Amino acid sequence: MHRTAPMRIVFLGNALPRRCGIATFTTDLELAMRQQDGVAETAIVAMRDQGGPSTYGPPVRWEIAEEKAGAYLAAAEYINTAGFDVVSLQHEFGIFGGEAGGYLLGLIAALRVPLVTTLHTVLDRPSEAQRAVMMALLAASARVVVMARKARAILIEIYGADPARIMVIPHGIPDAPLADAQEAKRKLGFADRQVILTFGLISPNKGIEVMIEAMPVVLAAAPDAVYVVMGATHPALLRAEGEAYRESLIARVHALGLDGHVVFFNRFAERPELLDHIAMCDVYVTPYLIEAQMTSGTLAYSHGLGRPVVSTPYWHAAELLTDRSGVLVPFNDPVSLGAAVAGLLTDDAARLAMGRTAYRSGRSMTWNNTALAYREAFRAACRQQRPSLPVLPLAHFAAMCDDTGLFQHAIGGIPDRLHGYCIDDNARALLVCQALDSALLAAFQDIQPLRFAAFIQHGWNPDRSRFRNFMGFDRRWLEEIGSEDSHGRTMWALGVTAAGSADADLTPWAADLFARALEPVESFTSPRAWAFTLLGLSGYSARRPHDRKARHIGLLLAERLQELLQACRREDWVWFEDRLTYDNARLCEALITTGRDCAMPDLVGAGLETLRWLIDQQTAPGGHFRPVGSDGFLSPARAPQHFDQQPLEACATVAACLAASTVDPGPMWQEEGARAFAWFGGANDLGVPLVDPATGSCRDGLHRDRANENRGAESLLSYLMALTDMHRFANRSAGAFFALPVAASAEAALAAPRVVAAGHWA
Repeated sequence: MHRTAPMRIVFLGNALPRRCGIATFTTDLELAMRQQDGVAETAIVAMRDQGGPSTYGPPVRWEIAEEKAGAYLAAAEYINTAGFDVVSLQHEFGIFGGEAGGYLLGLIAALRVPLVTTLHTVLDRPSEAQRAVMMALLAASARVVVMARKARAILIEIYGADPARIMVIPHGIPDAPLADAQEAKRKLGFADRQVILTFGLISPNKGIEVMIEAMPVVLAAAPDAVYVVMGATHPALLRAEGEAYRESLIARVHALGLDGHVVFFNRFAERPELLDHIAMCDVYVTPYLIEAQMTSGTLAYSHGLGRPVVSTPYWHAAELLTDRSGVLVPFNDPVSLGAAVAGLLTDDAARLAMGRTAYRSGRSMTWNNTALAYREAFRAACRQQRPSLPVLPLAHFAAMCDDTGLFQHAIGGIPDRLHGYCIDDNARALLVCQALDSALLAAFQDIQPLRFAAFIQHGWNPDRSRFRNFMGFDRRWLEEIGSEDSHGRTMWALGVTAAGSADADLTPWAADLFARALEPVESFTSPRAWAFTLLGLSGYSARRPHDRKARHIGLLLAERLQELLQACRREDWVWFEDRLTYDNARLCEALITTGRDCAMPDLVGAGLETLRWLIDQQTAPGGHFRPVGSDGFLSPARAPQHFDQQPLEACATVAACLAASTVDPGPMWQEEGARAFAWFGGANDLGVPLVDPATGSCRDGLHRDRANENRGAESLLSYLMALTDMHRFANRSAGAFFALPVAASAEAALAAPRVVAAGHWA
């Protein structure tokens, strides 16, 4: 169904009076969109740097302090609650805070509104941080807009972007008549001069010194020529070096004896003045020094207003000037540049014909036409409703495996053999495999469910009726029995595998081993071991519904959790223990799942109540997900400890919300799951993304001042499990919620037929 209601659009980027090309672009695009049919309202969320303007005009509704991570999350909350239909992001790495502008990813991860991203820079050789940011942008954006076909090709070839979501919309230009240069020259005091123009913020990559070096060649053919350089020094350069670059240009003019033939206007020109100066020029030059310049607003304006262009062949110019509306010259070649400019200045017919060609080709790029194209992009995004989730990235998962199993730790992104393996991680790896398409698994030969199953089988110690946990790199077990929690996690993986595996050999094996390993759990004292086992029982009982002993143990474990809750709860403390520690939401999930499967509303109610309370504890004042930190955790008698934050908590919360949604219809649980999942993408206290969406690697957590750069198995699997659950949320059809029948007692539940809903890992 096509969207018919008028759209409310918010633009995110720099905005006038900030002095830069993106500020001009954002302001022009907002103004053009405001005038379109089908647009109810427009607004701007403006980036503010340290030296930026303190006041903005009416279109700016919200400001983001560039270097404050929390400001990005506050802006996301504003956008989410203000009723906007779509966000138009103007992206350039340098205008956002954090490494490679990474703070922006926190905002994007927290958005509950479709995103359309305009990329003003597309790098073919990005740094690792730049690639990670770009991959996150591509994953989150319903549509991506670039201004050149070259940019689209790079996104597809280098970043693997979906071609269907990439739109090429040229840079907009003012809709002005083809002006007479002589009239403008008289107005500005350049009568009887042939004018060469460069405008825009001044910085070394613009190649202005090359044009200065070319002026003697120009003057030999056109003695009355003058080169006008119009623009303030780039604010970042000005803060770092002052006017040293401009002064070096002026010194070079003096040294070459070009006084009177090179003129500097050190100011940021507003549109009326700018249009007058473009109108008076005979030739516009962009002698940029590097090829990887994807967009030039100054080139688009001058070309579209009918001025002949001489340019180096950077990407935007090479694509725009293919129709004889300009001349391309080699990089950093003053002689060729001077000869091309002189040739146009001395051939009026050729120069004027080139200008008319440029003007005609520019009519399709007026701001009104550009806005029409953006309107279609915004409508497409609104029809999509939510940003699409990334596909499951498995490269780091594969890299962390060898022929024994999954390594436990990593140093950075490099598997750490020193600490060997553990059954905890290999059990979770088997869990992830049950959610993967067999064709996807076949593409990654190192990710083999049978390998993880073999590790688990080898970990079973029949003499002790327990699973071992830690194994050295030499394949020697480091203990006779592992922890209760590791035993419980293994039961969880076995139960899910027993419920149904793509590998027919795994299903009976998992069910048999689960049955042998279940009895010792009855004597366990760890609430999390109980919870993990209950999650496994949900799958195992679906495979063997008549195993009354297994169901009896399951109800016993669930009742123990309920008893703990009653013993520990107070008016302001609705929890199973006297403090919050790790993997907390699994306790809620276990009660919800067991109560659902056994038709016991009291268990479901306890699980939902504790999950709601836990979510309150895990929500920061700014509205983003803030898991309990492992540095002391949280108790009624102690102030919250917000660090170190672990991926495990976000993963468990997503899973518990998914389980809750199967018994409690409504949007709340998906929204809370999305909030927890957004923590991985940067919607966290530091505004730092934890995940490389290209490989699936996930940092091991958040310290007070930085992310932990190690990317071990637990973090990797936490992200993959959470992403899988978010896909389950997205794919669930409307109305596919479990209708809970009522059982009068635990005994009745034990005797009742087994009913399993399509819940977590089932």
